[in-house]
Amino acid sequence: MNATTSTDPAAAAASPETPVLRVLIADKFEASGVATLEAGGFAVEVDPDLGPDTLPEAISRVRPQVLVVRSTKVRADAIEASDGLELIVRAGAGYDNIDVAAASRRGILVSNCPGKNAVAVAELAWSLILACDRRVPDQTADLRAGVWNKKEYQKAQGLKGRTVGIVGFGQIGREVANRAKAFGMPVLAWSRSLTEEAAAEAGVGWCESLLNLAKLSDVVSVHVAATPDTEGLIGEKFFSQFRPGGIFVNTSRGSVVDEQALATAVRDKSIRAGLDVFAKEPGGGTGQFEDPLITLPGVYGTHHVGASTDQAQRAIAAETVRVIEVFDRSGHAPNCINRAAATPATELLSVRHLNRPGVLAHVFYTIGQAGINVEEMENVIYEGAEAACARIQLDAPLTAEHLDAIRTNPNVLAVTSATLARGKSGDAR
Repeated sequence: MNATTSTDPAAAAASPETPVLRVLIADKFEASGVATLEAGGFAVEVDPDLGPDTLPEAISRVRPQVLVVRSTKVRADAIEASDGLELIVRAGAGYDNIDVAAASRRGILVSNCPGKNAVAVAELAWSLILACDRRVPDQTADLRAGVWNKKEYQKAQGLKGRTVGIVGFGQIGREVANRAKAFGMPVLAWSRSLTEEAAAEAGVGWCESLLNLAKLSDVVSVHVAATPDTEGLIGEKFFSQFRPGGIFVNTSRGSVVDEQALATAVRDKSIRAGLDVFAKEPGGGTGQFEDPLITLPGVYGTHHVGASTDQAQRAIAAETVRVIEVFDRSGHAPNCINRAAATPATELLSVRHLNRPGVLAHVFYTIGQAGINVEEMENVIYEGAEAACARIQLDAPLTAEHLDAIRTNPNVLAVTSATLARGKSGDAR
Protein backbone atom coordinates (compact mmCIF):
# COMPACT_ATOMS: atom_id res chain seq x y z
CA MET A 1 0.00 0.00 0.00
CA ASN A 2 1.33 3.41 -0.96
CA ALA A 3 0.75 5.21 2.34
CA THR A 4 2.28 8.26 3.93
CA THR A 5 2.27 7.83 7.69
CA SER A 6 2.68 11.03 9.67
CA THR A 7 2.43 9.37 13.06
CA ASP A 8 2.43 5.64 13.82
CA PRO A 9 -1.24 4.90 14.74
CA ALA A 10 -0.37 1.62 16.48
CA ALA A 11 2.13 3.36 18.74
CA ALA A 12 -0.33 6.18 19.31
CA ALA A 13 -2.93 3.73 20.54
CA ALA A 14 -0.47 2.15 22.96
CA SER A 15 1.09 5.23 24.56
CA PRO A 16 -0.77 7.41 27.10
CA GLU A 17 1.17 10.44 25.90
CA THR A 18 0.05 10.18 22.28
CA PRO A 19 -2.75 12.14 20.54
CA VAL A 20 -6.35 11.73 21.57
CA LEU A 21 -7.58 11.04 18.05
CA ARG A 22 -6.24 8.91 15.23
CA VAL A 23 -7.11 10.28 11.80
CA LEU A 24 -7.08 8.30 8.55
CA ILE A 25 -7.14 10.43 5.40
CA ALA A 26 -8.19 8.05 2.64
CA ASP A 27 -7.75 10.40 -0.28
CA LYS A 28 -5.56 13.15 -1.67
CA PHE A 29 -5.52 16.00 0.84
CA GLU A 30 -3.95 19.43 1.02
CA ALA A 31 -0.52 19.27 2.68
CA SER A 32 -1.30 22.33 4.80
CA GLY A 33 -4.21 20.47 6.39
CA VAL A 34 -2.04 17.45 7.23
CA ALA A 35 0.62 19.73 8.72
CA THR A 36 -1.96 21.51 10.89
CA LEU A 37 -3.34 18.23 12.22
CA GLU A 38 0.17 17.01 13.00
CA ALA A 39 0.98 20.26 14.78
CA GLY A 40 -2.20 19.82 16.81
CA GLY A 41 -0.93 16.48 18.10
CA PHE A 42 -3.17 14.13 16.13
CA ALA A 43 -1.98 10.73 14.86
CA VAL A 44 -2.42 11.03 11.09
CA GLU A 45 -2.13 8.46 8.34
CA VAL A 46 -2.56 9.56 4.73
CA ASP A 47 -3.19 7.02 1.98
CA PRO A 48 -4.47 8.64 -1.24
CA ASP A 49 -4.55 5.28 -3.05
CA LEU A 50 -7.27 3.75 -0.91
CA GLY A 51 -10.49 2.79 -2.69
CA PRO A 52 -13.79 1.23 -1.68
CA ASP A 53 -12.36 -2.30 -1.76
CA THR A 54 -9.22 -1.55 0.27
CA LEU A 55 -10.68 0.93 2.75
CA PRO A 56 -12.20 -1.67 5.13
CA GLU A 57 -8.80 -3.33 5.71
CA ALA A 58 -7.15 0.05 6.30
CA ILE A 59 -9.79 1.04 8.85
CA SER A 60 -9.45 -2.32 10.60
CA ARG A 61 -5.66 -1.91 10.75
CA VAL A 62 -5.40 1.79 11.67
CA ARG A 63 -8.54 1.87 13.85
CA PRO A 64 -9.08 5.61 13.36
CA GLN A 65 -11.60 7.63 15.32
CA VAL A 66 -11.84 10.03 12.36
CA LEU A 67 -11.98 9.15 8.66
CA VAL A 68 -11.48 11.89 6.04
CA VAL A 69 -12.40 11.35 2.37
CA ARG A 70 -12.93 13.39 -0.75
CA SER A 71 -14.21 11.16 -3.56
CA THR A 72 -13.35 7.75 -2.06
CA LYS A 73 -16.53 5.72 -1.58
CA VAL A 74 -17.23 4.75 2.02
CA ARG A 75 -19.44 1.67 2.00
CA ALA A 76 -21.10 -0.08 4.92
CA ASP A 77 -18.32 -2.70 5.10
CA ALA A 78 -15.77 0.08 5.70
CA ILE A 79 -17.94 1.73 8.34
CA GLU A 80 -18.35 -1.59 10.14
CA ALA A 81 -14.64 -2.51 9.95
CA SER A 82 -13.82 -0.94 13.32
CA ASP A 83 -15.89 -0.12 16.38
CA GLY A 84 -13.59 2.82 17.10
CA LEU A 85 -14.75 5.03 14.22
CA GLU A 86 -16.63 8.07 15.54
CA LEU A 87 -16.61 10.68 12.77
CA ILE A 88 -16.45 10.70 8.97
CA VAL A 89 -15.57 14.03 7.37
CA ARG A 90 -16.32 14.59 3.70
CA ALA A 91 -13.71 17.10 2.57
CA GLY A 92 -16.17 18.79 0.26
CA ALA A 93 -19.86 19.60 0.09
CA GLY A 94 -21.69 16.56 -1.35
CA TYR A 95 -21.65 13.35 0.66
CA ASP A 96 -23.33 10.79 -1.62
CA ASN A 97 -20.10 8.77 -1.70
CA ILE A 98 -20.66 7.93 1.99
CA ASP A 99 -23.22 5.37 3.19
CA VAL A 100 -24.77 7.81 5.64
CA ALA A 101 -27.51 5.36 6.66
CA ALA A 102 -24.88 2.79 7.67
CA ALA A 103 -22.99 5.45 9.64
CA SER A 104 -26.17 6.51 11.41
CA ARG A 105 -26.97 2.92 12.38
CA ARG A 106 -23.54 2.68 14.02
CA GLY A 107 -23.85 6.04 15.81
CA ILE A 108 -21.10 7.61 13.70
CA LEU A 109 -21.24 11.32 12.91
CA VAL A 110 -20.92 12.46 9.30
CA SER A 111 -19.87 16.05 8.55
CA ASN A 112 -19.09 17.94 5.37
CA CYS A 113 -17.49 21.25 4.36
CA PRO A 114 -20.27 23.22 2.65
CA GLY A 115 -19.56 26.33 0.62
CA LYS A 116 -15.78 26.08 0.66
CA ASN A 117 -15.67 24.99 -2.98
CA ALA A 118 -18.46 27.29 -4.18
CA VAL A 119 -16.25 29.61 -6.24
CA ALA A 120 -14.32 26.72 -7.81
CA VAL A 121 -17.50 24.92 -8.90
CA ALA A 122 -19.02 28.14 -10.23
CA GLU A 123 -15.88 28.79 -12.25
CA LEU A 124 -16.05 25.33 -13.81
CA ALA A 125 -19.76 25.74 -14.54
CA TRP A 126 -18.97 28.89 -16.48
CA SER A 127 -16.12 27.22 -18.33
CA LEU A 128 -18.61 24.57 -19.48
CA ILE A 129 -21.21 27.20 -20.45
CA LEU A 130 -18.65 29.03 -22.55
CA ALA A 131 -17.37 25.77 -24.03
CA CYS A 132 -20.90 24.85 -25.08
CA ASP A 133 -21.59 28.23 -26.64
CA ARG A 134 -18.32 28.41 -28.59
CA ARG A 135 -17.81 24.62 -28.98
CA VAL A 136 -14.28 24.99 -27.67
CA PRO A 137 -13.57 21.24 -27.33
CA ASP A 138 -14.64 20.59 -30.94
CA GLN A 139 -12.50 23.43 -32.20
CA THR A 140 -9.49 22.18 -30.25
CA ALA A 141 -9.97 18.64 -31.55
CA ASP A 142 -10.11 19.87 -35.15
CA LEU A 143 -7.01 22.01 -34.74
CA ARG A 144 -5.09 19.12 -33.22
CA ALA A 145 -6.16 16.98 -36.16
CA GLY A 146 -4.85 19.62 -38.59
CA VAL A 147 -8.29 20.85 -39.63
CA TRP A 148 -9.08 24.57 -40.05
CA ASN A 149 -12.85 25.09 -40.10
CA LYS A 150 -13.58 28.70 -39.24
CA LYS A 151 -16.70 28.57 -41.38
CA GLU A 152 -18.27 25.96 -39.10
CA TYR A 153 -17.38 27.58 -35.79
CA GLN A 154 -18.24 31.22 -36.49
CA LYS A 155 -21.92 30.54 -35.82
CA ALA A 156 -22.03 30.88 -32.01
CA GLN A 157 -25.08 32.55 -30.50
CA GLY A 158 -23.27 34.46 -27.74
CA LEU A 159 -24.44 34.85 -24.16
CA LYS A 160 -25.26 38.51 -23.51
CA GLY A 161 -28.97 39.04 -22.90
CA ARG A 162 -29.79 35.34 -22.73
CA THR A 163 -31.40 34.04 -19.54
CA VAL A 164 -29.59 31.78 -17.07
CA GLY A 165 -31.77 29.49 -14.98
CA ILE A 166 -30.17 28.16 -11.78
CA VAL A 167 -31.52 24.98 -10.21
CA GLY A 168 -30.59 25.06 -6.53
CA PHE A 169 -29.73 28.44 -5.06
CA GLY A 170 -27.24 27.67 -2.33
CA GLN A 171 -23.75 29.11 -2.13
CA ILE A 172 -22.64 27.63 -5.46
CA GLY A 173 -25.79 28.77 -7.23
CA ARG A 174 -25.29 32.29 -5.90
CA GLU A 175 -21.70 32.37 -7.16
CA VAL A 176 -22.93 31.27 -10.60
CA ALA A 177 -25.53 34.06 -10.52
CA ASN A 178 -22.91 36.68 -9.64
CA ARG A 179 -20.85 35.72 -12.69
CA ALA A 180 -23.92 35.65 -14.94
CA LYS A 181 -24.53 39.31 -14.13
CA ALA A 182 -20.99 40.12 -15.28
CA PHE A 183 -21.87 38.55 -18.63
CA GLY A 184 -24.97 40.74 -18.91
CA MET A 185 -27.36 37.81 -18.52
CA PRO A 186 -30.66 37.91 -16.62
CA VAL A 187 -30.85 35.24 -13.88
CA LEU A 188 -33.76 33.10 -12.75
CA ALA A 189 -33.55 30.71 -9.81
CA TRP A 190 -35.52 27.83 -8.37
CA SER A 191 -35.09 25.66 -5.32
CA ARG A 192 -37.52 24.08 -2.91
CA SER A 193 -36.53 26.48 -0.14
CA LEU A 194 -36.14 29.68 -2.18
CA THR A 195 -38.80 32.34 -1.60
CA GLU A 196 -39.70 35.21 -3.89
CA GLU A 197 -38.45 37.65 -1.26
CA ALA A 198 -35.08 35.90 -0.91
CA ALA A 199 -34.65 35.82 -4.69
CA ALA A 200 -35.39 39.53 -4.94
CA GLU A 201 -32.90 40.26 -2.18
CA ALA A 202 -30.25 38.34 -4.15
CA GLY A 203 -31.10 40.30 -7.31
CA VAL A 204 -32.44 37.35 -9.31
CA GLY A 205 -35.81 36.36 -10.67
CA TRP A 206 -37.85 33.72 -8.84
CA CYS A 207 -39.46 30.72 -10.49
CA GLU A 208 -42.26 29.01 -8.66
CA SER A 209 -41.67 25.70 -10.44
CA LEU A 210 -38.83 23.82 -12.07
CA LEU A 211 -40.78 23.47 -15.32
CA ASN A 212 -41.36 27.20 -15.45
CA LEU A 213 -37.61 27.77 -15.11
CA ALA A 214 -37.02 25.35 -18.01
CA LYS A 215 -39.47 27.27 -20.21
CA LEU A 216 -37.91 30.67 -19.52
CA SER A 217 -34.19 29.82 -19.63
CA ASP A 218 -31.65 29.71 -22.46
CA VAL A 219 -28.96 28.30 -20.16
CA VAL A 220 -29.59 26.04 -17.16
CA SER A 221 -26.98 25.27 -14.49
CA VAL A 222 -27.75 22.63 -11.83
CA HIS A 223 -26.52 22.95 -8.23
CA VAL A 224 -28.50 20.69 -5.91
CA ALA A 225 -27.31 18.03 -3.49
CA ALA A 226 -27.71 14.34 -4.28
CA THR A 227 -30.52 13.07 -2.05
CA PRO A 228 -33.41 10.65 -2.56
CA ASP A 229 -35.60 13.70 -3.23
CA THR A 230 -33.37 14.98 -6.06
CA GLU A 231 -32.72 11.67 -7.81
CA GLY A 232 -33.91 12.07 -11.40
CA LEU A 233 -35.06 15.62 -10.64
CA ILE A 234 -34.18 16.77 -14.16
CA GLY A 235 -35.99 14.42 -16.50
CA GLU A 236 -38.20 14.13 -19.57
CA LYS A 237 -40.75 16.73 -18.43
CA PHE A 238 -38.01 19.26 -17.80
CA PHE A 239 -36.34 18.79 -21.18
CA SER A 240 -39.70 18.87 -22.97
CA GLN A 241 -40.03 22.48 -21.76
CA PHE A 242 -36.40 23.50 -22.31
CA ARG A 243 -35.81 25.71 -25.33
CA PRO A 244 -34.27 24.14 -28.46
CA GLY A 245 -30.61 25.05 -28.81
CA GLY A 246 -30.28 25.74 -25.08
CA ILE A 247 -27.24 25.01 -22.94
CA PHE A 248 -27.53 22.59 -20.03
CA VAL A 249 -24.77 22.30 -17.40
CA ASN A 250 -24.56 19.90 -14.46
CA THR A 251 -21.76 20.21 -11.92
CA SER A 252 -23.73 18.78 -8.97
CA ARG A 253 -24.23 14.99 -9.13
CA GLY A 254 -25.00 12.60 -11.96
CA SER A 255 -27.98 11.07 -10.14
CA VAL A 256 -29.86 14.37 -10.37
CA VAL A 257 -30.30 14.06 -14.15
CA ASP A 258 -32.06 11.38 -16.18
CA GLU A 259 -29.26 10.81 -18.69
CA GLN A 260 -31.54 9.10 -21.21
CA ALA A 261 -33.87 12.10 -21.23
CA LEU A 262 -30.89 14.42 -21.64
CA ALA A 263 -29.53 12.32 -24.53
CA THR A 264 -32.91 12.52 -26.27
CA ALA A 265 -32.98 16.30 -25.83
CA VAL A 266 -29.45 16.60 -27.25
CA ARG A 267 -30.44 14.61 -30.34
CA ASP A 268 -33.93 16.02 -30.91
CA LYS A 269 -33.65 19.63 -29.70
CA SER A 270 -29.99 20.43 -30.45
CA ILE A 271 -29.33 21.08 -26.76
CA ARG A 272 -25.67 21.32 -25.81
CA ALA A 273 -24.59 19.89 -22.48
CA GLY A 274 -21.58 20.51 -20.24
CA LEU A 275 -21.19 17.79 -17.63
CA ASP A 276 -18.72 17.45 -14.78
CA VAL A 277 -20.63 14.54 -13.23
CA PHE A 278 -22.14 11.33 -14.52
CA ALA A 279 -24.48 8.64 -13.27
CA LYS A 280 -21.74 5.98 -13.32
CA GLU A 281 -18.27 7.21 -12.40
CA PRO A 282 -15.18 5.18 -11.40
CA GLY A 283 -14.86 4.85 -7.62
CA GLY A 284 -11.27 6.14 -7.55
CA GLY A 285 -9.15 8.78 -9.21
CA THR A 286 -8.52 6.70 -12.33
CA GLY A 287 -10.31 3.93 -14.18
CA GLN A 288 -12.24 2.94 -17.25
CA PHE A 289 -15.14 5.22 -18.19
CA GLU A 290 -17.89 4.33 -20.60
CA ASP A 291 -20.98 6.46 -20.99
CA PRO A 292 -22.78 6.76 -24.35
CA LEU A 293 -23.92 10.27 -23.40
CA ILE A 294 -20.42 11.73 -23.69
CA THR A 295 -20.07 10.40 -27.23
CA LEU A 296 -22.93 12.56 -28.54
CA PRO A 297 -22.06 15.68 -30.57
CA GLY A 298 -22.66 18.77 -28.43
CA VAL A 299 -21.92 17.04 -25.12
CA TYR A 300 -18.74 18.16 -23.36
CA GLY A 301 -17.37 16.68 -20.17
CA THR A 302 -14.85 17.02 -17.38
CA HIS A 303 -13.73 14.51 -14.77
CA HIS A 304 -15.77 15.51 -11.68
CA VAL A 305 -13.23 18.20 -10.89
CA GLY A 306 -15.52 21.07 -9.91
CA ALA A 307 -13.86 21.53 -6.53
CA SER A 308 -10.36 20.73 -7.75
CA THR A 309 -8.57 24.03 -7.51
CA ASP A 310 -5.73 24.82 -5.13
CA GLN A 311 -7.77 27.65 -3.63
CA ALA A 312 -10.76 25.43 -2.94
CA GLN A 313 -8.69 22.58 -1.54
CA ARG A 314 -6.90 24.87 0.89
CA ALA A 315 -10.23 26.22 2.12
CA ILE A 316 -11.71 22.73 2.39
CA ALA A 317 -8.62 21.45 4.24
CA ALA A 318 -8.88 24.30 6.74
CA GLU A 319 -12.57 23.53 7.33
CA THR A 320 -11.87 19.81 7.69
CA VAL A 321 -9.25 20.56 10.33
CA ARG A 322 -11.69 22.86 12.15
CA VAL A 323 -14.34 20.11 12.23
CA ILE A 324 -11.84 17.63 13.69
CA GLU A 325 -10.49 20.09 16.25
CA VAL A 326 -13.97 21.05 17.47
CA PHE A 327 -14.93 17.38 17.69
CA ASP A 328 -11.78 16.63 19.67
CA ARG A 329 -12.48 19.46 22.14
CA SER A 330 -16.22 19.11 22.57
CA GLY A 331 -17.48 15.87 21.07
CA HIS A 332 -19.67 17.92 18.73
CA ALA A 333 -19.12 17.89 14.97
CA PRO A 334 -19.75 21.11 13.02
CA ASN A 335 -21.70 20.68 9.77
CA CYS A 336 -23.09 17.32 10.94
CA ILE A 337 -25.52 16.03 8.31
CA ASN A 338 -26.92 12.89 9.97
CA ARG A 339 -28.30 14.19 13.22
CA ALA A 340 -32.04 13.42 13.30
CA ALA A 341 -34.24 16.36 12.40
CA ALA A 342 -36.93 14.91 14.67
CA THR A 343 -37.16 12.09 17.22
CA PRO A 344 -40.06 10.17 18.77
CA ALA A 345 -39.68 12.30 21.92
CA THR A 346 -42.95 13.53 23.40
CA GLU A 347 -41.84 14.66 26.86
CA LEU A 348 -39.15 17.01 28.21
CA LEU A 349 -37.84 16.11 31.63
CA SER A 350 -35.84 18.91 33.31
CA VAL A 351 -33.76 18.04 36.36
CA ARG A 352 -31.94 20.86 38.17
CA HIS A 353 -29.28 19.31 40.37
CA LEU A 354 -26.05 19.85 42.24
CA ASN A 355 -23.04 18.97 40.12
CA ARG A 356 -22.20 15.80 42.06
CA PRO A 357 -21.29 12.23 41.05
CA GLY A 358 -24.15 9.77 40.68
CA VAL A 359 -27.01 12.23 40.20
CA LEU A 360 -27.55 11.49 36.52
CA ALA A 361 -27.00 7.77 37.12
CA HIS A 362 -29.91 7.91 39.59
CA VAL A 363 -32.08 9.78 37.07
CA PHE A 364 -31.38 7.39 34.22
CA TYR A 365 -31.83 4.34 36.44
CA THR A 366 -35.32 5.59 37.32
CA ILE A 367 -36.14 6.27 33.65
CA GLY A 368 -34.96 2.76 32.79
CA GLN A 369 -37.09 1.24 35.53
CA ALA A 370 -40.07 3.02 34.00
CA GLY A 371 -39.35 1.35 30.64
CA ILE A 372 -39.03 4.72 28.90
CA ASN A 373 -36.43 5.55 26.25
CA VAL A 374 -34.18 8.62 26.27
CA GLU A 375 -34.25 10.20 22.79
CA GLU A 376 -31.95 13.17 23.36
CA MET A 377 -30.39 15.03 26.27
CA GLU A 378 -28.06 17.82 27.37
CA ASN A 379 -26.59 18.66 30.76
CA VAL A 380 -25.90 22.37 31.17
CA ILE A 381 -23.33 23.35 33.81
CA TYR A 382 -23.81 26.77 35.41
CA GLU A 383 -21.13 29.31 36.30
CA GLY A 384 -19.03 28.06 39.18
CA ALA A 385 -19.76 24.39 38.35
CA GLU A 386 -21.86 24.00 41.51
CA ALA A 387 -25.14 23.25 39.77
CA ALA A 388 -26.43 21.93 36.48
CA CYS A 389 -29.64 21.26 34.59
CA ALA A 390 -30.27 18.06 32.66
CA ARG A 391 -32.81 18.44 29.87
CA ILE A 392 -33.86 14.96 28.82
CA GLN A 393 -36.26 14.20 25.97
CA LEU A 394 -38.30 11.02 26.51
CA ASP A 395 -40.61 8.97 24.30
CA ALA A 396 -43.30 8.76 27.03
CA PRO A 397 -44.18 10.62 30.24
CA LEU A 398 -42.94 9.48 33.63
CA THR A 399 -45.54 8.74 36.26
CA ALA A 400 -45.84 10.86 39.38
CA GLU A 401 -44.24 7.99 41.32
CA HIS A 402 -41.19 7.96 39.07
CA LEU A 403 -40.83 11.75 39.29
CA ASP A 404 -40.97 11.47 43.08
CA ALA A 405 -38.33 8.74 42.95
CA ILE A 406 -35.99 11.12 41.12
CA ARG A 407 -36.61 13.76 43.77
CA THR A 408 -35.48 11.41 46.55
CA ASN A 409 -31.84 12.02 45.58
CA PRO A 410 -30.63 14.75 47.99
CA ASN A 411 -28.58 16.37 45.21
CA VAL A 412 -31.67 16.95 43.03
CA LEU A 413 -32.94 20.53 43.37
CA ALA A 414 -36.07 20.44 41.19
CA VAL A 415 -37.83 18.19 38.68
CA THR A 416 -40.35 19.23 36.04
CA SER A 417 -41.89 17.40 33.10
CA ALA A 418 -43.58 18.98 30.11
CA THR A 419 -45.21 17.72 26.95
CA LEU A 420 -43.38 18.47 23.72
CA ALA A 421 -45.57 19.65 20.86
CA ARG A 422 -43.57 20.70 17.77
CA GLY A 423 -40.99 22.43 19.95
CA LYS A 424 -43.55 23.89 22.40
CA SER A 425 -43.84 22.68 25.99
CA GLY A 426 -47.16 21.74 27.43
CA ASP A 427 -48.31 22.01 31.03
CA ALA A 428 -45.58 21.22 33.54
CA ARG A 429 -46.30 18.47 36.06
